[in-house]
Amino acid sequence: MSTMPLWDYGSLSCFKNFKSIFQCKMKEVQMREVRLGSGTHTVRSHGATVAKTHMHDWLMLVLLVMIEVILYLTPPFYRYVGKDMMTDLRYPLLDNTVPAWAVPMYAVLFPVVIFLVIYYHRRDVYDLHHAILGLLFSILVTAVVTDSIKNAVGRPRPDFFWRCFPDGKDVYDHLGNVICHGEKSIIKEGHKSFPSGHTSWSFAGLGFLSLYLSGKLKAFDCKGHVAKLCIVFLPILAACLVAISRVDDYWHHWQDVFAGGLLGLVDATFCYLQFFPPPYHPQGWGPYAYFQELESRASTQADATVNPLNAWPMDSHVENQGEDKNGFLGLNLARDLTTTVEDVESGRR
Repeated sequence: MSTMPLWDYGSLSCFKNFKSIFQCKMKEVQMREVRLGSGTHTVRSHGATVAKTHMHDWLMLVLLVMIEVILYLTPPFYRYVGKDMMTDLRYPLLDNTVPAWAVPMYAVLFPVVIFLVIYYHRRDVYDLHHAILGLLFSILVTAVVTDSIKNAVGRPRPDFFWRCFPDGKDVYDHLGNVICHGEKSIIKEGHKSFPSGHTSWSFAGLGFLSLYLSGKLKAFDCKGHVAKLCIVFLPILAACLVAISRVDDYWHHWQDVFAGGLLGLVDATFCYLQFFPPPYHPQGWGPYAYFQELESRASTQADATVNPLNAWPMDSHVENQGEDKNGFLGLNLARDLTTTVEDVESGRR
């Protein structure tokens, strides 16, 4: 049986005390936000690495754009529209209150501006990159699903009569189906009522922004600050107003708007949770990758400090890797390190 040298007993005792102190420190860290150190994770220092890591995700975004273009150019299903159905399709043909070109402005560019403002104050490229990537995935996945359903369903819009018969003279074939003599592009657009694209895009982009803000503001920290919820609900309110305008303009039935809003919000939630913890989680203010980077750097520094002394049993690291009592989906900061998270971030060690 091998015996441990006397100096190893002293070192081991010292490290056990240090371990206990650090565990207490980590409990304190979990109760407040870990501040980013100046220039720790900037676009210049980590941007290329992060982009390279997610290269396949960006390629997938390009593929989604190509699919969306094809779906937009593909004619929808021209379903049967009889004379008796025209009673509910005679609403006037009006212009859009919210034009199509404005949708990317408030659903994509506006959230990106918010992300950039937060990056300016926090200097966290992980947060910026994952927020933009998650937003684009939310928008494009929603667009592909929406246009796929539009083309497959081919539901007429409420103003279909005036699209099909701009002169007001309706014509039908021997089966009672419409024989439209309006402009082909307007008739084609008239068969894309379900679901609402404006609504789904709005809830996908602004819904993602709402989840992002709720995490950054710690809206669900159990402290009862209702003012935070008011800020969180603003993007959702804007999306709801866009949805209502689609019904007021007689471009959509209420079922189209309801389905579009539900679709966009579900996609936004799934895409957000792919990169960020839920907003109600204690670590919901930052992306998964940020905490993983901190844990990786802290573990590296701990190994460099401990291994030369040969005083910490290697089995303890194996145990700690399996623990996830205080983490979420693998998100637990290392508890058996010899440096604090604040030191790792600020670069003092």
